[in-house]
Amino acid sequence: MLDRLCWSDHFEAFLASKYSTTKRFGLEGCEVLIVGMKELIDCAVDNGVDNVVMGMPHRGRLNVLANVVRKPLEHLFCEFQGIESENIDEDFSGSGDVKYHLGMSYERKTISGKSVHISLVANPSHLEAVNPVVEGKARAKQHYLGDEERSRVLPILLHGDAAFSGQGVVFETMGMSDLHNYTTGGTVHLVVNNQIGFTTDPRSSRSSPYCTDVAKAIQAPIFHVNGDDVEAVARVCRWAAKWRQRFKKDVVIDIVCYRKHGHNELDQPMFTQPLMYTAIKKQVPTFKQYSEQLIKEGSVSADQVKAVSESVTALLTEKLEASRSYSPKKSDWLASNWKNILPPNVDASILDTGVDLAMLTDVGKAITTLPETLKPHRTIAKNYEARREMVAGKQQIDWALAEQLAWGTLMKEGNHVRISGQDVERGTFSHRHCVVHDQMDGSKYVPLNALEHGQASFMACNSSLSEYGVLGFELGYALENPSSLILWEAQFGDFANTAQCMIDQFICCGEQKWLRQSGLVMLLPHGFEGQGPEHSSARLERFLQLCDDDEDVYPQVWEEHGIGKQKQIQESNWQVVNVTSPANYFHVLRRQVIREFRKPLVVMSPKSLLRHRLVKSDADDFGPGTKFQRYLEDTEITAAPEKVRKLVMCTGKVYYDLIAEREKRGIDDVAIARCEQIAPFPFDRVKADAEKYPNAELVWCQEEPKNAGAWQYVRPRIITAAKEGGREGVAPAFAGRAPSASTSTGSAKTHAKEQTALIDQALS
Repeated sequence: MLDRLCWSDHFEAFLASKYSTTKRFGLEGCEVLIVGMKELIDCAVDNGVDNVVMGMPHRGRLNVLANVVRKPLEHLFCEFQGIESENIDEDFSGSGDVKYHLGMSYERKTISGKSVHISLVANPSHLEAVNPVVEGKARAKQHYLGDEERSRVLPILLHGDAAFSGQGVVFETMGMSDLHNYTTGGTVHLVVNNQIGFTTDPRSSRSSPYCTDVAKAIQAPIFHVNGDDVEAVARVCRWAAKWRQRFKKDVVIDIVCYRKHGHNELDQPMFTQPLMYTAIKKQVPTFKQYSEQLIKEGSVSADQVKAVSESVTALLTEKLEASRSYSPKKSDWLASNWKNILPPNVDASILDTGVDLAMLTDVGKAITTLPETLKPHRTIAKNYEARREMVAGKQQIDWALAEQLAWGTLMKEGNHVRISGQDVERGTFSHRHCVVHDQMDGSKYVPLNALEHGQASFMACNSSLSEYGVLGFELGYALENPSSLILWEAQFGDFANTAQCMIDQFICCGEQKWLRQSGLVMLLPHGFEGQGPEHSSARLERFLQLCDDDEDVYPQVWEEHGIGKQKQIQESNWQVVNVTSPANYFHVLRRQVIREFRKPLVVMSPKSLLRHRLVKSDADDFGPGTKFQRYLEDTEITAAPEKVRKLVMCTGKVYYDLIAEREKRGIDDVAIARCEQIAPFPFDRVKADAEKYPNAELVWCQEEPKNAGAWQYVRPRIITAAKEGGREGVAPAFAGRAPSASTSTGSAKTHAKEQTALIDQALS
């Protein structure tokens, strides 16, 4: 314990002496954390753990990385000197992040000689946002290891006192701790209790006596321990490990300590806490206290303490010197199961996502057949009978069946599928019914898990009424293994706004900041059907604003050895789609897993279109040689291309309103095209259509207000595409609702009037 405390103490002192003007969010005042964590991990490993997944804020992160995870010290010092970018290998491209946000994985030995794999998840300054990500990653590890007892994978979460009591995602994450589709078999929580939050006193930051009182909601035992009592901290950490391994429940350790400096080393805490920091200046460091205690009781000699101290300092100095020529390989951070996933600088092929029709039929029969002993609701029985007719070719395939065909075919190919959200078993709009409930005994039957022996598993997980926590959980789950399709579905698309932190800080930028690819899918019901402002818009504009493709740059597309290649999607941070056919939805889901890299996918998913008579696809649209179509040109128009007076481009549900009105009016000189993938923008397809109709006015039609939806994103890109096609100076006109602070009207009559007006504006 003395040796571990010495490493913790001297690491901070060494950094302070070498980089005195650099922020590092040091651990001074809670150096004992390293002792406690190592005791915790040692004990847990002795009791069956072989994987540890950790999440923590920035305070003490560098110390934990160096002394618990064992990040190479030369790498860490290299980052401090700012020479990392000069030495870095070429297989990494990204903006990076500050060093106290970075994560790492490492395989190491414990004191008993057993191996443990430790991973620290990267996270932003939104302190507790990483909590559900850690839980999801841990749950995924348990799934792939077959760890149904949840004894091999241990999540550890570190917290600050103010964040633990003040941030709602803490409670959202704890609320999942005993839910059967989300439990990880207990998490050990370590609170570094500074007794201050930035500059806020405890009395102003919480309404309960202890910062850990939120954990009482899940009956977790809570240990309060003095951070200067090294052996007491070690003892409760061992107890916590044993508790978790025996009872598979959360446990909390509140290390009551102090923060030696301000919020960071350059901050002046005396401005706001003069009495507290006058007392802290007089505080004897824990290492000195413990050394003197051990010398006094005869456990060690003064010379032994000196030898330990000099040895640590010498090794730190040696590693600092080695850092000057160190060449870090950021790609080495990737887990081995991601080794075949291509980085952005290696061109990937455009692959077909269709499947053999015999396989499609086999999967279709399996997922539409219910056991004779099952007593489903009569409406569900009729629903499944209709699906069997679709599989037999008697009817076209609808949205719900196309989705499950995508899942089933991926599972037959060995890919795990999991969908999570508040009502995903049934579907908010009563369309999915992938879990059938027996009306007599309440038992559940999941057809997707009855495809064949040895298939990959399917999980439909009705979640707690949480978006922030559950979306973070599914992101963590998706980060673990690329051979999976992980989906989160919002009840209504705009409910995602309560999870905006996960979207902004992790999902849209995780690859660029931390080299962490993810194929996570977000299904966000979106469409203006007169249901009011909270049930219409998934705020498409927000997701498009987060896209990093350049509106002024026309991307290159080329053919190589007969295989299409397109770098555009690899160089973008994610994809935003609003697909309008079951087949295209099938292909976009399969594309997530089939292709050679991973990108998050945002789907503006339908509501009324789920049962629309025209939203059906033929079986051939799913077969060999087929793939996702980014842009669907008008194949129904009868006028000669040069006679077409308007090319109306749109996305989503409004397409069906436009073609219905065009048919009603007998219009034959207005082409209507669908932009199925909005981002990255299909420049090449828009260019081709602009060239095809040389005399047509270009129009963008949308249901959303002018200050929302896709308009602000697509307008400059349509201009760029038209210019590339020889129509320089051509800009699209707008057909849609007027700018509005609210997403839509609450009046059904007003909605209908607005909808009629925008359709008329587009076609007239």
